[in-house]
Amino acid sequence: MKKLIFLLPVILFSCNKNNRTVKSDRTDYDKAYNYLKTSEKDSAFKYFNKAKDFFIQEDNPSFAGSCLVNMAILQCENGDYYGSQETALSAIKYLNPQKDTLEIVGNYNNLGITCQNLKEYNKAAQFYNKAAHFSQDPIYQLTLLNNKAISYTYLKKHDSAIQIFNKILAFPTIKKHAKVFSKVYDNLAYTKFSQNPEYNAEPELNEALKIRERIKDDDGLNASFYHLTEYFENKDPKKALHYANKNWQIAKKNNNPDDQLKALQKIITLENSNNTKYFFLRYQSLNDSLQTARSKAKNQFAIIRYDVEKIKAKNAENEIELLKRNIGLGTLSVLLIGGIFLYKKRKKRLEQEKELEVKNTQLKMSKKVHDVVANGIYQVMTKIENQDHFDKEKALDDLEFVYEKSRDISYDKEDSKDEQDFSEKISNSIGSFNNDTVKTYIAGNEKNIWENVNQSKQEEIYQIIRELLVNMKKHSKSNLVSFRFERINNEIAIHYKDNGIGISGAVIYNNGLSNVVSRIEILQGQIIFDTETEKGLKIDISFPVY
Repeated sequence: MKKLIFLLPVILFSCNKNNRTVKSDRTDYDKAYNYLKTSEKDSAFKYFNKAKDFFIQEDNPSFAGSCLVNMAILQCENGDYYGSQETALSAIKYLNPQKDTLEIVGNYNNLGITCQNLKEYNKAAQFYNKAAHFSQDPIYQLTLLNNKAISYTYLKKHDSAIQIFNKILAFPTIKKHAKVFSKVYDNLAYTKFSQNPEYNAEPELNEALKIRERIKDDDGLNASFYHLTEYFENKDPKKALHYANKNWQIAKKNNNPDDQLKALQKIITLENSNNTKYFFLRYQSLNDSLQTARSKAKNQFAIIRYDVEKIKAKNAENEIELLKRNIGLGTLSVLLIGGIFLYKKRKKRLEQEKELEVKNTQLKMSKKVHDVVANGIYQVMTKIENQDHFDKEKALDDLEFVYEKSRDISYDKEDSKDEQDFSEKISNSIGSFNNDTVKTYIAGNEKNIWENVNQSKQEEIYQIIRELLVNMKKHSKSNLVSFRFERINNEIAIHYKDNGIGISGAVIYNNGLSNVVSRIEILQGQIIFDTETEKGLKIDISFPVY
C-alpha cells in the first residue's frame, strides 16, 4: 500500500516565510532550497544545518524548525529512518502551532512515514492523526487520514481502516480530486480483500486503475499493479504475473528501488523455473546497490553534522581566546600559549576519535554486509546449484531471510535470537555445499559440544565455517571436505581438511582467510595452517568456551 510523502508543501516553506525575515538573513537558507530544487541533497542538508544554527542564535525558532523539518525529510528519503526521527522530534519545540501549521503537518507526516517504514504501525497512525489535526487543507487532511488507515490495515485492524476509508469517500467533493479518490478507493478494496480473501475486489481495483491511467498517476499505478498482483496471486497466477511485470516496469520508471524489489519478489514467485534465474540476479544486484547507497547516505549525513559541529567548536574557542586577550598583556601570554596547546591537543583527539568512529562504523557495516548479504546470497546460489530439482519456494524463503537481514542492517537493528539448534545449523550449512562433485563430511558435531557457548561466539563460529566453505568452493578445486569437532574440558577444536590445491609456500591470506583469522582473534583462540601436506589444506582451530 502506498502513502503520500509530504515533501512539496515543505519546499514552499521559504516562500511562506519571506515576510518574516530579512533577505540578507536567509543566505544559507536560500542556498539550501536552491540545492534542493536541483536534487543536490547532501549540499541542501549541509546548508539547512548551517541555517538552523544561525536562526537559533538569532532567536528565530520558526525558521530553525523549518530547517530541521527539511533535514528530517531528506534523511527519510535516503533511508536513514532513525536519524530522520531524531531530527524531526527535535524540530517540534521550535514550531509554533499558530504560525507554523504547514511545517508541523509536514513534520508529523514525515514521522508517520519513518515509523511505517520501520513497521511501527501504531506510532505511525498516531503521527498521521496529529498531522491531520493541524492541517488546514481539507484534501491534505483526507490524504493523511488515508495514511492512518493504511497503518491500521498493516495492523490487521481492518474494520477501523475500512471505517476511515468510507468516511473519506463520503466527502462531498472527493470525486473531483481524482488522485486522492482513486488512492482511497483502491486501498479500501485491497483492505476488504485482506480481511476476507473471498471478497471480489477485482471491479473496484480495476476502476481505480482506470482513473490512475487516465490522470497518468505513476505512483498510483505502482500501487494498483501491486494490489492486483496480490489479488490474483492465488486465483489466477498467469494474470498475477502480468500485473507483477507491469508493477516492475512502473517502479523502474518511478526510480523506486524498494518497489522494484517487491515486484521482483512477486515475479520470482510466479515465473516458471526456467526464467527465475534472470530475475533472481536482477534482485540480487539491485538489493546490494540499495543497501550500499543507504549506508553511504547515513554516514554522509553524520559526517556533515560533525563537520558543522567542529566549525562551531572552533568559533567558540576563538571567542574565548579573544576574551582572554583583553584581560591583560602579562596574563595573555601564559594563557594564550596554554590555551592554543590545549586546543590543538583536544581538537586532534576529537578528530581522531571521530575518524575512528566513522571507520569503525564503516567496517562494522562492511562486515555485516559481507556476512549476511554476500555470503548469504552465495550460499543460496550454492543450494540452487546443488539441487537436482529446483525448489523455488525454498529458494524464495532463503532469499526473503537474506532480504530481511539486509533491511535490519540498513536500519541498524540488532540481530534477533536464532531459535534453531546450533549443531543443526552448522550441519545444514556444511551440507548445503554437498553435491555430485564435492562431498562434505562432518564428525563430532553433537549438541553437547556447544553447551554454554553464548550467541555472539556461536555467530563468529558459524561465520568462520561458512568462510572456509566459500573459500573452498571458490579456490580449492577439492572434491572431499571434512570437518571434525571435539571438546576437551572448556576448549573446543575444529579440524578442517580438504584435498584441493592447497596453499603453496608461505600462507597468503585472501579476503576469506583473513576474515577467519580476525574472527579467531575475537574468540581469543588460535589457528594453524598445515601447508606441508602432500595435497590439500588442513586447518586446526581452537578456542576457549568462556
